[in-house]
Amino acid sequence: MASNPALDQLRSEGVIGAVSAGMNQAEMLTRFAKEADFDCFLLAGRYTLLDQVALQELLPTCLERGVAIIAAGVFNSGILGDPKPGTHYNYQEAPAELVDRAQRLRTVCERHGIPLRAAAIQFPLGHPAVSCVVVGCRSLDQLLDSIRMFETEIPSDLWGELKAERLLPEEVPTPS
Repeated sequence: MASNPALDQLRSEGVIGAVSAGMNQAEMLTRFAKEADFDCFLLAGRYTLLDQVALQELLPTCLERGVAIIAAGVFNSGILGDPKPGTHYNYQEAPAELVDRAQRLRTVCERHGIPLRAAAIQFPLGHPAVSCVVVGCRSLDQLLDSIRMFETEIPSDLWGELKAERLLPEEVPTPS
């Protein structure tokens, strides 16, 4: 495994606590994990209820190499906060088929009495490579809402129904 001697020295001296990288795509982070000595990655929007591309290669590689994942962008630019026409995904207007899928996710959550936001915030934590979830807050109300969504108890039946409805892959790990 390649390494950066300067960063390794700073880490070993305690000048820096960790070597990390962050981006909103999984492919380059997978390459980083395979070719260098990283401690953690901030992964934005690529391990969410709508997008599990990181499940294929990045997350298994990180588990194998001991790289912690910090999941961010769990609302996928807002579509999982309030899925409606005109909402955003990947920083642009969401295509109709993604809005429909997000609305189907919300419908299943509502059948269980769970806000979609709660499922979106908690979903990434089901994977053992994910050490934490980061959410952005613009106000105290958003912060308090995020805390409530983290604390919402989600029944395992919800995850099972999302898989049965093919809204999540069968093999995806979910929170317990």
